[in-house]
Formats: sequence, structure tokens, C-alpha cells
Amino acid sequence: MEKNSWADQWDSSNQASGHTTEDGKSSGGASGKYKEKVEAGLGKTKAVASSGLKKVKTGTSLGFNWVKDKYNKTTTKKN
Repeated sequence: MEKNSWADQWDSSNQASGHTTEDGKSSGGASGKYKEKVEAGLGKTKAVASSGLKKVKTGTSLGFNWVKDKYNKTTTKKN
């Protein structure tokens, strides 16, 4: 007996759900429905990761500059 999810029971589209082709691959069904949502989610994830990386890069640069300035101040006082 094939169990359908709640969403499959109320889906009015004519897509096949869970049927396999001759080569054993799944056709249509959930993979077709969610592919666009996953791709959109990956695009959002990429944008968030990119902005996060920019923040990390900026923070690291500021941190290194602060350490370099502190080092220069302590070495110039001794001379």
C-alpha cells in the first residue's frame, strides 16, 4: 500500500508521485515540486553567506590593523 502525504492528497496537479521509470529513476512527484523552492533557497543562502563573508573580511582587516597599530606604538616608544 502506497502512503501519500497530506499535501499529495490535496494536490490538484496531474504529476505522477513516486512512480519509477524503466531505468529506476523517480519521475515527477516531489522532486519536481520542490526543485524550484530549493533553488530559490540556495540563492538566498548564497546571498546571506556572501554578505556574512564581507562582514568577516572587514572585521578581520580592522582587527589586524588594530594589532599592527598597537605594535607600532609600543616599538616606537622604546626607540
